[in-house]
Amino acid sequence: MLKRKYGNRTDWKRVTQRKYAQAHLTTKEFQGYMTLLKTVKVKEPLITQYGDKEICIVDNGYMWLQHFPFGKHHSVTTMFDANGEIVQWYIDICLENGVEDGVPWMDDLYLDIVVLPSGEIYLLDEDELEQAYKSGLSLMSNMILQGLKSKKF
Repeated sequence: MLKRKYGNRTDWKRVTQRKYAQAHLTTKEFQGYMTLLKTVKVKEPLITQYGDKEICIVDNGYMWLQHFPFGKHHSVTTMFDANGEIVQWYIDICLENGVEDGVPWMDDLYLDIVVLPSGEIYLLDEDELEQAYKSGLSLMSNMILQGLKSKKF
């Protein structure tokens, strides 16, 4: 389902202490916002399972560098551990990216893509995308499926 996610993640109750910064960039290569969220203190780590691998994506001292490009249908988050090592790249397929009250946001759609530092790639929530397509809930779901089939994403 469509869900609006803000770069500052103020609704994220797991994070009890944070540092946040953002910048608007207009260069030849990128137009949009970049944000950096440092999770200084969390209630508990967040561990995700990909196949037989467990990956910690949030813990004390972790950082999320997020890209919200204007006019694109994706947002990229690079997740770093407390030592500054990349844990994963997380690509949200979005209806759009925008700004509200000075804070960038994305309207997250059904499909997500994870790339691990090893080069492994995982497609997440494909079943939700297919279900939305079959039930006619989303024109965008059809565009995403067609893009995946033609490898344009």
